[in-house]
Amino acid sequence: MDTIELKKNFHHLIDSIGNDNVLAKFYSIMVKIKDRPEGKLWARLSESERNELLKAEIESNDPENLIPHSEVEKKHNKWL
Repeated sequence: MDTIELKKNFHHLIDSIGNDNVLAKFYSIMVKIKDRPEGKLWARLSESERNELLKAEIESNDPENLIPHSEVEKKHNKWL
C-alpha cells in the first residue's frame, strides 16, 4: 500500500468511526507519535509487531482494562 492509498484509507477509517472516545484516543496517539523520531528498537520491529504495540498502548489507556495496583500486589505478593 503506497502513502496516498494509506492516507486515503486512514481518512475513510476516521470518517467511519462514530465513537468520540475512540476518535479521541486515535488523535492522542497520532499527536504523540507524529514528531517522535524513530528509535533503533522500533526500526527493528516488523509491521505486525509495531501494530501490536500500538494496539496495546490504546488498550492500556482504557480504564476498563486496568487492574488496581492493590489487586496485582495481592496476586503476586509472594514474589514481592
